[in-house]
Amino acid sequence: MSSPERASAALESAHQTGSAPTPSDVEVWLARLGLTPLDRADREDVTAWDLELDGRRRFGLPVTVILDPGLGLICWAHYAPPIGDGFRRSYRKLLRWNDELPFVKFSIAEDGRPVLASELPIDRVDEDALGLALTRMVGVADQLLEESAAWLWIGGKAPADYGRQTPRNRQLLERFGPRLAELNGS
Repeated sequence: MSSPERASAALESAHQTGSAPTPSDVEVWLARLGLTPLDRADREDVTAWDLELDGRRRFGLPVTVILDPGLGLICWAHYAPPIGDGFRRSYRKLLRWNDELPFVKFSIAEDGRPVLASELPIDRVDEDALGLALTRMVGVADQLLEESAAWLWIGGKAPADYGRQTPRNRQLLERFGPRLAELNGS
């Protein structure tokens, strides 16, 4: 049995017995999802990985994956720079999106940046759930690109050089995108 097969068997066994995933498990999942973390931080029992993900239209979304084995896995993205317009209008937009979009939530960080998050309970965390959560986040960022433009770019217009032809994490999008009917108009 090869190393990836052994790792997969160990993960499946841990999932069946209900044991919490470890940071090593998450790193195996990220690798199999074709994602390379930019950084990793460990503090007490919590581990976090920084990623930069592309959607099909929105590129460079900074996402942090946080594993707390006693709680769950949180995928957390700084959705946009601090909001500088009328807060009332922005808060209404975030609340509307929270109501309209399942499985993700928007909030405001202490520094005023909108945050997009997806939380997975520890007993449901596996490679599939992580892949779906990350794909859902970039899918939401794609879907809301025009409505977010004023937060993302001065004058609400993308720079002329914005957008690559092929997302860096195309493998992730191709694997999980078709399963997200709520973002595909299905």
